[in-house]
Amino acid sequence: MVVGAEQAAKRLLTDIVPDELLIAYTQLLAHGGCLQDDAADLLGGIDQVEALINAGMAHVQSSGPALPPRLTPVPPDLALQGTLADLTRRLVADQERLLAGQRRLAETHPWASSAMDESSDRLVRIITDREEIGNVSRALITAARHDWMTMDNGYVERPMDELTAVPPPPSFEGHVRCRALYETSCAEHPVGAKTIEIAVEAGEEARLLPKIGMKMKLADEAIAMLPLTPTGMSGALLLRSSVIVAALREYFELLWERAIPFGASSPESPLTPLQRQILSMLVEGLPESSIAKRAGVSLSTVRRHSATIRDKLGFSHHHFAAGAAAVRRGWIP
Repeated sequence: MVVGAEQAAKRLLTDIVPDELLIAYTQLLAHGGCLQDDAADLLGGIDQVEALINAGMAHVQSSGPALPPRLTPVPPDLALQGTLADLTRRLVADQERLLAGQRRLAETHPWASSAMDESSDRLVRIITDREEIGNVSRALITAARHDWMTMDNGYVERPMDELTAVPPPPSFEGHVRCRALYETSCAEHPVGAKTIEIAVEAGEEARLLPKIGMKMKLADEAIAMLPLTPTGMSGALLLRSSVIVAALREYFELLWERAIPFGASSPESPLTPLQRQILSMLVEGLPESSIAKRAGVSLSTVRRHSATIRDKLGFSHHHFAAGAAAVRRGWIP
C-alpha cells in the first residue's frame, strides 16, 4: 500500500511540485507519517516540514492528549488537487497584476484611446496553443468589473473525475455578478454536480438548460472567449469587439431567461399566483372587467397588477407580447 502511494505521488506530482518537496513528501509517505518531533530529522530540516504543511501535502494530527502529535501525509490525489488549486490562485493573481500594469501603461500614452483600440487588429484573436488557451481561459475572469458570464456544455477531452473539477473562481467581494449556464448533463454527472455546488456556494448564480450549443466566457461587454472545437482546448477565439461582445451578451441573457435555476424543478417566476392568473387571462384577450369578475378582485386591483406585470416583463402596453415573453421565460405555462 505504501509503495503504491509512493508510485502514485511520483506519477502525479513529478514536475508539478519542486523536486526537494516531492522527495520529502515521498519520504513521509514511505514511513506512513512520523512523530512531529521526529519530522525535521526524517525530512531534512524544519524548512521541509513547514513547506509540506504550507503546500497542503501534510498536516499535524493529534490522536489525543496522551499521545504525541504526528505529521501525516495527505493522499497523493488530494495533494495534486491542492497543488493545482494553489497554482490557479497564483496564476489569477499574476494575471491581475499583469492587467493592472497594462492598464497603467496604456494610461501613460494619450494616443492609446478606446477608439483606436476598437479599430486595431486586437479586436479578434485566434489562439491555437493549448497551454495559452488554458492560461487565457483561467485568467479572463480577472477582466470582469461588473458581470462574469459563462456557458458550459460539458464537453471535456478526458473522462470527468475529481481531478477534472476546477476550483471556484476567486471571490469578487460583491462587486462582480457571477452567472453560469450549464447543460443539464453537467449536473447529472456526480463530479459535475459537485463542481456546480461548490461554485454556487462561492456566490455563483447557476442555471440549467437541456442543450447548450457551445461554451462561452464573457467579461462585462468588453471581452469574450469562444471555442473553435467542441472542448475549446484545440482552438479558441478571443473577441474584444464591443459590437460582437454586446450581441453575445444578449444571446446569453435570452438563454438565461429560459434556464432553470440549479436545484429547482422549474424557472423561478417573480409573479405572484394572482399575477400569473391575471396574465393568463390577459393573453386570452379578456377585458380587465371580465378578469376582475373571474378572479374575484376589484378592477383597480387588476389594473395595478397588470401594470406590475408589464413592468417586470419590460412591455408597456401589449398584453400578448408580455404573455409570450412570460411563457418563454417559464413564468406561466
